[in-house]
Parts: sequence; structure tokens; C-alpha cells
Amino acid sequence: MNARGITFITLRRRTPALLREMALPPRGAWRTVHLDVPHRLYQTPKVIDQRVQLRPYGPEPLRQLFIKDLGHEQPTVLLTNDLRATPAALVIRYARRMLIENGLADVVNFLHLDALSSAVALNVSFDVLLTTIATGLYRLLALKLRGFERAQPRQIWRRFLKRPAHVRVTATEVVVELPRRAHNPILIASGLPDERTAVPWWNGRRLRLEIP
Repeated sequence: MNARGITFITLRRRTPALLREMALPPRGAWRTVHLDVPHRLYQTPKVIDQRVQLRPYGPEPLRQLFIKDLGHEQPTVLLTNDLRATPAALVIRYARRMLIENGLADVVNFLHLDALSSAVALNVSFDVLLTTIATGLYRLLALKLRGFERAQPRQIWRRFLKRPAHVRVTATEVVVELPRRAHNPILIASGLPDERTAVPWWNGRRLRLEIP
């Protein structure tokens, strides 16, 4: 990544040895940085910024930041190959990444993509890809459902999708007949029953929903 000019930032696991190392520096070694993020609760964390070498990474130095006063019981440890950015910029960048990860975490927890049987080989990047696609699909569906535009995926699943259905396959279409449910009027108002979705691997058949 260094050769391609790609920078990264990630968390380092707090091992017992690393926790002991973080407890050694005197109080004066921790430098206060100011995070220019409005409405953030913890805007003045304390940081120790140092260079380290990790054997799996190779001979090139990495930048390691010990960060405390972020609202966590133990200090946070960041690793990055970005040797130029200020400590405050790195902390803000990682905080923004965590917002994205937290959004994905809800879907990962809901879809259980990372909790499959060990017999199922699922590459990590493929896991993230499926999760991201699922997030987008649930968001698109939610935007069509009046009153549920901001609903979480698990709520959409419970209210609209977690139900039995009768599937009828004809020469030209696959018809999914949904049972009567309290939220059916919202599905009907969304226009989904009027859509005919072509599925490439269905030999020309289209998907149609029948909602009473």
C-alpha cells in the first residue's frame, strides 16, 4: 500500500502487554488535542503519538496513537501509515469510519452474514459486499413505505417480510401471494404490486406480488 500511496487507519488490539505499555508514560507525556467536531461529547482527548515497527508489516515504520478520554474505559490504539496528518485529523477520520461501521453493524447483526456455519467459506470482502448491498436494498424498500422511511432493517423484516407466502410459477412469471396482514395497505400504496421485475436467471419470467 505504501508503494501505491494508499494510507490506512485501523484499531490495534489492546493486549495485556500493550495495556502495560500504555500505563508507563507519565501524565505529562499525554498531549491534549482539540477535535473540531460540533456537538461531540468528548472533544479534548489526550494522545501519545509514536513510531513503531511491527514484524508482520515489514521494515517500514508505522504510526501508533494511544488515545484516552474518548469515553472508553481503556485507551484506544490506532495504527496508520499516514505519517503526515495531525493526531486530531486521524482521530476525527476514524470516528467517521466508526459511524459507517456502526451502520453496517446493525445489518450484519440482523442478516447474520458473519455468523454462518464454519462449513460455509465466506470471504471477508464478499461478506462486506453482501452486507452493503443488503443495506441499500432495505433502505430503498423503506423509502417506499409510508411512515417507515427511517426504519431499521430488522423492523422492515418483522413488519413486512417475515411472513409465509404462496408461490405460483407459470410460464411467464413467478407470483408471490402474500397473506392478509395489518401493514398490507402500506405495501399496496408503495406500488410494489404494480411492478413486474425481470430476473435474468428465471428464463424470462418476471416477479409479481399479489397483496390482498
